[in-house]
Amino acid sequence: MTKQIDAANKTTRKWARSGKEAPTKAIPETATAADERFFGRDVSWLKFNERVLEEAQDETNPLLERVKFLAITASNLDEFVEIRIAGILQRIEDGTDQGQVADEGGLTPEERLVRLSKVMAEFVKAQYQCWNDQLLPELSKAGVRVLRWEELSHAARTYVEKFYEAEVDPLLTPVTIDPSHPFPRVLNKALCIALLLRHKRRGPTGLKPGKLLGVVTVPRSLPRLIALPSESGKCDFIFLHELIESQVEKMFRGYEVLDEAAFRVTRNSNLYMEEEESRSVLESVREELHNRRKGDAVRLEIESSASDEIVDRLRTNFELDEWQVFRTEGPVNLSRLMNLYSEAKTPALKYPPFIAKEHKLTAKVEDLFAELRRKDLMLHHPFDSYGTVEQFVQLGAHDPCVISMKQTLYRTSKDSTIFRSLIEAAQNKDVTVVVELMARFDEDSNIRWARELEDAGVGVFHGIFGLKTHCKLSLLVRRDPDGVVRRYAHLGTGNYNPITSRFYTDISLMTTNPEITIAVQRVFNYLTAESEADADAYEPLLVAPLTLAPALLRLIDREAEHARAGKPARIVAKMNGLLEEKTIEALYAASQAGVHIELIVRGMCALRPGVKGLSEKIHVRSIVGQFLEHSRIFDFENGGNPETFCGSADWMTRNLYERCEVVFPVTDKTLATRLRDEILQAYLKDNVKARTLLANGDYIRVEQTEKPFSAQEFFMELAADKA
Repeated sequence: MTKQIDAANKTTRKWARSGKEAPTKAIPETATAADERFFGRDVSWLKFNERVLEEAQDETNPLLERVKFLAITASNLDEFVEIRIAGILQRIEDGTDQGQVADEGGLTPEERLVRLSKVMAEFVKAQYQCWNDQLLPELSKAGVRVLRWEELSHAARTYVEKFYEAEVDPLLTPVTIDPSHPFPRVLNKALCIALLLRHKRRGPTGLKPGKLLGVVTVPRSLPRLIALPSESGKCDFIFLHELIESQVEKMFRGYEVLDEAAFRVTRNSNLYMEEEESRSVLESVREELHNRRKGDAVRLEIESSASDEIVDRLRTNFELDEWQVFRTEGPVNLSRLMNLYSEAKTPALKYPPFIAKEHKLTAKVEDLFAELRRKDLMLHHPFDSYGTVEQFVQLGAHDPCVISMKQTLYRTSKDSTIFRSLIEAAQNKDVTVVVELMARFDEDSNIRWARELEDAGVGVFHGIFGLKTHCKLSLLVRRDPDGVVRRYAHLGTGNYNPITSRFYTDISLMTTNPEITIAVQRVFNYLTAESEADADAYEPLLVAPLTLAPALLRLIDREAEHARAGKPARIVAKMNGLLEEKTIEALYAASQAGVHIELIVRGMCALRPGVKGLSEKIHVRSIVGQFLEHSRIFDFENGGNPETFCGSADWMTRNLYERCEVVFPVTDKTLATRLRDEILQAYLKDNVKARTLLANGDYIRVEQTEKPFSAQEFFMELAADKA
């Protein structure tokens, strides 16, 4: 086997240097023993995107929701290319082949790249088949048409030509590539038009002039989809690139346009920072964000109608191999179909609007705090309104009895009530905020918010260098009417973002439990001063990277001990990703000891379930539906004395060792019972949106042997009944 892998490495390195098409036969069927115990991380991620694509193909979903799912697959694939594929290419360039880990399937970077390039090409083909063969025709039947230039009526052409002259043309800069006009800098994922041109005039010798390449970059400020005047009850659109392509001769006067095509370049978007060279984390991130926009090209997407000459010239300019070129049978950026979902005024083609249930005790300051002094409060978002969490912070800001406030922010939104409340609170309270600057793709906005908070007098910190601050914590210190100073805490599984809270499922816990709230304060001390207390000082919280990983292994091992002793032993765990090798090995050992393990893993899962002698008692399912499954819930039977936890951490290396995460116990028996018997059981019962992971890595729909049951629909009905 070693000789086979060496031969594959030599072949792929030779291909990488030559720029020729990747030889797929270089991958052995079974690379290592690890490959038999674990699924590769990247292939598992792409399998998740396939499940999202299935929702776009599913005719039982509303039509525009299917368009939205297709747009999500494109956005997901963008991130995969600019982070994962870019990272592999970086490793090949740097020659860092060592340090292979099991969650990557035990393959070298070259081998993984060969495998992934083939899978991506097949996936892109499926995306455009879905768009062209399913969604476009069905949209047209439903009165939502996306038209080509040649399909426009005279009135529609007149309208968009006026729009072009007034709104588009002033922003465009046509460039002809020649010795005095270098290729323009093309930003990451920016829409561009490439043209093959020839001077209409012959040269002094009378010879036919040579061909030139022209490029037009399109500003992001322009809409990618333009609404057209249409009949009542109809919605007509045209893509911006179609309009620009129809007008290129006006931009390149004196040239004959031989061919044109829209294209898009995806660049390496990883951040590379050196701690010792940094003046501050904020300045380092700001500088690297600027570099990210100019990172090395990783992928070229171009309309399939483009001539080989245009493609070859672009490929050469961006220094790409043939496998990095994706010819698209439609718009080069399917993620822009999200605009079609937003702009089409046809509510019948979308999910019915869902209004979350408001908590009845947040109208007055003392109502909420008095309620929390009596008992813990748990919310299941979006079925329970996120407004309760916003009001927790807002009431703290306005309540004169609140002395100080501490808050973590990973991702938030421009109009966040929480963000504004923290600024208001800083006028008369001590306010501390830990802002994670390196929340991927939100770095730029987080820098702006950090500056604005500092200007308002908030104490802003950026956590511990090298560790992302991913925990979701809010702490209020209040002098209550009885004269006692108490801590009130919110702990969650999701970001403090009111926009995503409407379509992400998450759990919130509000509590005055002294053990929990004191531990929350110690986590803040760790984040602001890197003050590491003894491990037991954070109890009952499990804190990464300090105590979470070993505690998790102990909890899994404890179930195995109970099983061997003949006591009740079961694990039900819901998360977004499962990749960490030691945790998976502990689950394998628990399965072999007789522990029944039910895993609900939305995305990547490296664990191979249902393998005889290894994981026979482990079942894995994934649910992809109307809402993004984001909550993390972990339930351990513990010999008949169950313990239930929620938190910010998935069971992945980055969460357990490379981020500050907090997993918290739900100690109130009523709330823990709701998590186990209502929420987790509903996910395990789902036979509409659930897929089961097989031992060979395939996902199949759960067979409907009973009445159809959707967990998310059940939660919406439950919320309506409670309201």
